[in-house]
Amino acid sequence: MAEPLRFLPVGDYGLLVELDDLHTTLTLLDALQADRPDGVVELIPAARTLMVRFDTHVTNRASLVETIAHIDLSAKSSRLGEVFEIPVSYDGEDLNDVAELLGLSVEELIRRHTEATYTVAFTGFAPGFAYMTSDDPVFDVPRRKSPRVRIPAGSVALGGKFGGIYPSDSPGGWQLLGRTELRMWDTNRSRAAFLAPGDRVHFCDIAKGASVPVSAMPAVSKACIQAPKNSDGLLVTRADRPAFFQDLGRSGHAGQGVSESGALDRRSLVEANLCVGNPRGSAAVEIAYGGFAMRADRPMTLAVNGAPSQTTIRTSDGRSLTVRIGKPFALNAGDELILEFPGEGTHSYVAVRGGFTVEKVLGSAATDTLAKVGPAPIVAGDILMPANEAISAVAPDLPFAGKLPRVADTVTLDITLGPRADWFTSHSLTTLLTQEWQVTPESSRIGIRLAGAVPLQRADATELPSEGTLLGAIQVPHNGQPVLFLADHPLTGGYPVIGVVASYHHNLAGQIPIGAKIRFNAVVGFEPLSRGMTR
Repeated sequence: MAEPLRFLPVGDYGLLVELDDLHTTLTLLDALQADRPDGVVELIPAARTLMVRFDTHVTNRASLVETIAHIDLSAKSSRLGEVFEIPVSYDGEDLNDVAELLGLSVEELIRRHTEATYTVAFTGFAPGFAYMTSDDPVFDVPRRKSPRVRIPAGSVALGGKFGGIYPSDSPGGWQLLGRTELRMWDTNRSRAAFLAPGDRVHFCDIAKGASVPVSAMPAVSKACIQAPKNSDGLLVTRADRPAFFQDLGRSGHAGQGVSESGALDRRSLVEANLCVGNPRGSAAVEIAYGGFAMRADRPMTLAVNGAPSQTTIRTSDGRSLTVRIGKPFALNAGDELILEFPGEGTHSYVAVRGGFTVEKVLGSAATDTLAKVGPAPIVAGDILMPANEAISAVAPDLPFAGKLPRVADTVTLDITLGPRADWFTSHSLTTLLTQEWQVTPESSRIGIRLAGAVPLQRADATELPSEGTLLGAIQVPHNGQPVLFLADHPLTGGYPVIGVVASYHHNLAGQIPIGAKIRFNAVVGFEPLSRGMTR
C-alpha cells in the first residue's frame, strides 16, 4: 500500500526525507546502508527524518526520490545494545525551570529521571552525542528560546522528547539537569563513543552514593600510542589566536556523530598546496585574522593563500622581504614568516612543500573545533614538522582568485529555500531575502551568527524534533536571528533551517569578516516533493 512520503530540498546537494516515526526512520536508514544508492555520500538519521547528502556529479535529487519511495519499510528495524549506569550531579542551571515546566518538584523530577530507562536512538550533533528516548512520557520539554554559546562537557540535558549528554564544550539549546564525569567521546578507547544506538541508560544520583563499576566502561585501546614531541621544524613565534591544521575534511563518518569539518575556504587550501607541489588535500595551517609568525630551522619552500594579510619574511640578517599571496617562496634557516591582519577576508592558509607531519583522526588531519576531533590548536611555542612526503612541481602561476570581502562590504550569498521554509511567515521569508544581516563577533568555525533589525518569525511555533543539517544551513533559533553553519557545524539541530547556501558560495562564506553584512539571494524556491511509498 502506497502512502505519501515527503521529500524536502536541502541546498543543491541534500535531501531530507520525512517519515512517520523514529522506527520507520531507522528502518529506512538500515535499508539504505545495506544497499547504498550510487552517489550517496552521507546518511544522517534523526527523530522523524533522514538527511541524505549526495554527490551531484553522480546522482540527483529526483533519482534518489524515486529510489527511496520504492523501499519497503514494513519490517521495522530492531536494535539491542548494552546497559549502562551513568552517575549524575543534579545541579544543572535549568533544573528548577524544567521542574516547573513539567509541573513537578525538583525532588520528583530527579526521582523520575533516575527511574526512567533511556534508549539510544541515534547519534549526532557532535561525536559521542547520543539522542536517547525515555520510557517515561513526562520528559518532553521545549528547548531554550536562545541557545547557550557554551555548555560544559558532561552536561546531562533534555530537549523535546530526547535526553542527551554533551560530549564536549559546545553551543546548545537543551535544558540542563546536571553533569556527569564520564567521557562520552574519547579516541583513546577502542570504541570512541561511550554510547551507541540500541544501548540503554539508567541515570544515578551521585548525591545518593551512585557510582559506576569499571566493567561498565568501554575498554581502552591498547593500540593508542602517544605521538612523539617534535624537536625541530617551524617554531611558532606568535599566535594572537590559535591556528589549526586543516585539510579537506573527514567525509563519511556521520554514523559516529562526526561531521566533515575541514578548511573554511577549500579553494584557498587546495591552491596553497598546488603552489608548493603538494597533493590537493594535504594538511595546511589555517590562520584567522593574521597575527601569526613562525621561524624556520632549515631551508624550505612554502606558500600563503587565502586572506591577503600583509606577509613578510624577516631574514636572519635583519632584512624584511615581502611575500606574494598565492606564490611559492623560500625560507632559509633562521628566517621568520610573519602574517599581519588581512585587509580583506578572514582566513589564510600556509602550506609547506612536502606537507606537515600531523596525526590523522578518521583519515583526516582537520581540527573540528566543535567536536574536539583532530590535532590540538596551534599556539606560540609549538613546532610544526615538515613531513617531506612525495611532491610534484611547484605551480607559480595559478589564476588570481579575486577579491575577498572587507568589513565594510555587503556580500550576496545564493541560497535554496528549505527544508523548513514553510515554518516561517511569508513576511519572514521576504525579510530573509531583503534585509541585510550583520556578522557578529560571536561567529566562529562552527557558524556565522547574524543580527538583523527585524528578526524572523515562525508560522509554526511547535518544537522541531532534531534533524540533520549540512554545511551552509541557515538555522533560526527562537530569537529569530539566524546562524549560518560553517565547516564545524553540528550534524543535527533542533531549530528550523530556512535555507541553505549554495555549495559554490561555501568558500566565500568562510571568508566573510566580522562586521560585514550579508544578503541572501534565493536562486531556488521552496519545492517539497511527495511520493507514494511501499509499505
